[in-house]
Amino acid sequence: MFYQHLRLAVIAALLHSGRCQTQTSTSSASGACPTVLTPSYSAPVVGSGYVAQLIVKGLKKPRGLLFDSNGALLVVQQGTGIVHVTFSDNGGTCLVVKKTTKLIDDSNLNHGIELSGDGRTLYASSSNEVYSWAYDPEAISVSDTKQTLVGNMSNSDHVTRTLLLSRKAPGMLLVSRGSAENMDEGAAELSTGRSEIRAFNISDAADGKPYDYPSQGKLIGWGLRNSVGVAEHPVTGGIYSVENSADQLQRSGKDIHEDNPGEEMNFHGFLNGSTESQGGNYGYPHCFALWNKNVPDVGGMKVGSQFALEQSATLNDTTCADDYVAPRLTFQAHMAPLDIKFTKDGSLAYITFHGSWNRNKPAGYKLSAVSFAGGEPVEPADSTKAAVDVLSNGDNSACPGACFRPAGLAIDGEGRIFMTSDATGEIYVLRRAEVSASGTGGGGGGTSTGGGGGGTLVTSTSKNSPNAAAGMGVARGENGLLLVSLTIALSAVSGAFFAIA
Repeated sequence: MFYQHLRLAVIAALLHSGRCQTQTSTSSASGACPTVLTPSYSAPVVGSGYVAQLIVKGLKKPRGLLFDSNGALLVVQQGTGIVHVTFSDNGGTCLVVKKTTKLIDDSNLNHGIELSGDGRTLYASSSNEVYSWAYDPEAISVSDTKQTLVGNMSNSDHVTRTLLLSRKAPGMLLVSRGSAENMDEGAAELSTGRSEIRAFNISDAADGKPYDYPSQGKLIGWGLRNSVGVAEHPVTGGIYSVENSADQLQRSGKDIHEDNPGEEMNFHGFLNGSTESQGGNYGYPHCFALWNKNVPDVGGMKVGSQFALEQSATLNDTTCADDYVAPRLTFQAHMAPLDIKFTKDGSLAYITFHGSWNRNKPAGYKLSAVSFAGGEPVEPADSTKAAVDVLSNGDNSACPGACFRPAGLAIDGEGRIFMTSDATGEIYVLRRAEVSASGTGGGGGGTSTGGGGGGTLVTSTSKNSPNAAAGMGVARGENGLLLVSLTIALSAVSGAFFAIA
């Protein structure tokens, strides 16, 4: 009878605890983490198998970010400059800001950031130029003067200039430049330098004369409306980009803009080997990737097929399919991908989707993951399920005013994912939850329920983890059911062992 009453009491206490917990989708670390930040909007939903926590607030439009050789986070604040952020790292997702230092005060910097392999040269970009500074991570300082490496990139509308310093081809700096307007006919001329990705050998740029973007460097790809995210596969060296495609499109007189064209993941070959697709034209401003097949004269087209807006003798669906490079993957229209980062082993690519303005029903506003094998996406080119949600807003109808908007990504040596939200001035950290075969957390991991990549809250962690919550696991499944588990070992006078689970 005693144990029956005890069992009922424990269950009641657990249910009460579950009701009293803040319904947040970030990791529940209040029991051990000294500081747990909460967003001012509805808490994000964490995908199955992940834990997440808000760790930085109060930044000014944070965009690109990376880690220096000492583990500090360098963050571009759009229109402000670059800050240096250090943390008290208690393990897991329990990080507390220790100090924020203004590293570079420059209102022209807006997104791009890179660091040399030795950690001693910092690169950043404005809408017109790419700069470098000598960087001292110990003194937290840069040189008084900056060197201009690439210039002549100024245009209206799409003004970010993403930077990627190749690890497979040392000294090669990739720079992405977008179009000057939604439908930029000038981008059809290679000589304009717009809607292109080019690579520049900065190892021989010591003469002080900057490269001219439109006419110099190695052409990686063009016909790319606004490929803000660019990444190099860490194993194969393959170059991938994610594309923000066009708005307000019509095909044969019908408005198709709600679900077309799709956003794109494009492949650009290798800097250190095969030039497959390298320098190719990906279609913009004449050809686009199909997402929703409810368009006039769809014929045999499928997801990812290149299509023209009108059919003529010189430009039509056949021309688009034959003469331009099709995307490797296509995503839902208007989600606005801004960054792509690979895990160390290249098995996953994380993509930030900043969110739409050009749909009746908002889309994006989330961090997603795409599985890779052998240096390429696992899903076929016509897949509609390649991107799996990792962190998302529970109600996109509140966006963009009252939700997080993912922008930049960085992955640290432990595999933790750091993500900026420019609209809210925040940084989140996420990590994979380590789940044992029994379903209990191990090694700082956690239990999880649900599936499908979204809607699962993971908060149950090992008692040795800074995110532990007194051994109690709470998880919210996709159907909203609160699941609670606790195991207590009781030893009676007689030596009998009881467990409540």
